[in-house]
Amino acid sequence: MREDGATVRSLLARGDFRRLFGTRLLSQFGDGVFQAALAGTVLFNPQRATDPLDVAAAFAVLLLPWSVLGPFAGVLLDRWSRRTVLLRANVVRALLVAVAAAVISGGVDGVPFYLAGLAVFSVNRFVLAALSAGLPHTTDALVPANALSTTSGSVATVAGGGAALLLLPLVGSGDAGYAAIALASALPYLAASAVVSGFDRGYLGPDGVVGADAVGVGVAGVGARGVVAGLVDGARHAWARPPAAAALAAIGLHRVCFGLLTLMTLLLHRGPFEDAAGLLRGGLAGLGQLVAAIAAGSLLAAALTPPAVRRAGRVRWTVGLLLSGAVAQVLLGLPFTPAGVVAGGFVLGLVGQGVKICVDATLQETVDDDFRGRVFSVYDTLFNVAFVGAVVVAALVLPESGRSVPVLLAVGAGYLLAVVAYLGIRRRAPLASPA
Repeated sequence: MREDGATVRSLLARGDFRRLFGTRLLSQFGDGVFQAALAGTVLFNPQRATDPLDVAAAFAVLLLPWSVLGPFAGVLLDRWSRRTVLLRANVVRALLVAVAAAVISGGVDGVPFYLAGLAVFSVNRFVLAALSAGLPHTTDALVPANALSTTSGSVATVAGGGAALLLLPLVGSGDAGYAAIALASALPYLAASAVVSGFDRGYLGPDGVVGADAVGVGVAGVGARGVVAGLVDGARHAWARPPAAAALAAIGLHRVCFGLLTLMTLLLHRGPFEDAAGLLRGGLAGLGQLVAAIAAGSLLAAALTPPAVRRAGRVRWTVGLLLSGAVAQVLLGLPFTPAGVVAGGFVLGLVGQGVKICVDATLQETVDDDFRGRVFSVYDTLFNVAFVGAVVVAALVLPESGRSVPVLLAVGAGYLLAVVAYLGIRRRAPLASPA
């Protein structure tokens, strides 16, 4: 992978990039272990989520609180040392998974269980935003750096889930077993803290912040009004820069399409595909095949995006990905077969990861460092709200079987709208932004 002569080898030759990269891999590996523990306990048990609205509610409970925490993360990441955020947030997550493990072990269900999981996921907002905001301090080749970092992070999450499955026969599938798996996720979190501690306090930014490690002072000085003002400033700062605003519009509309397809796919695998014969199947095994196809598409996007951006340019590559999503999802999905859905999942992974790499690099390049945390919080909020909103809409319009030609056509139209919005916003003149 190259951008201006940058290769994976040259990226990894920098010690600061390797340290941040290692922090990401360990942190997201822990995420995979913990998420597998929650999924195995009750959250995504098909017996508890047979109704489309129940599935939508589960996604909302998991993701929307991230969006509430996102503005806090953004404001504080522009006031605190991002190195300190990464170090302390991973330690806090290790402590919180111990609490979650105790809740699981005790057989506690309902609100306490959800709160335990959400506590861990909410802290994750700080970690992921800090990793993205700090990346430009470790490399100038942002497209290949994002391709390597974000894709490898996703693979690390999948690997963490796989490691949890390997642990399952050793610990058992009861509450005690899943509690042990949840507790095991604390180890990579603590390791991530140890790795990032090797940075100097101000190395990852924000630029020009003095005394950025005074975390207690930062919290006391932020408050709800400051958080809202920070989020608004981040949105205005991004909107004033057409490439950044266009990138956010493209990823937001992609997430709407992704949300519609997610619920449709879950219902198909729990209904019409459940008794499918042959290599490609329904049920949990079929969902595993679909996840593998999406991961394969994401890996291909990581390999193709840097050379494609170098040759065709970031705008053309993004538009090409969105157009391919519009065509492929409709043509592959209309037969409503396991094979078509798996093939569509592969394209979904390719399009989603390719667009995300370009969006991340665009924001990192065009946004001022002192606003980067707030803009990435706007990004995170849009990312989750667009997805959950689409899942809720899908729950209201999809039949129990998941088969819906109009919804599939709406996905295709959504990708076309993303192209129009992306190109249209990029063409407008820059605006004045907050200083």
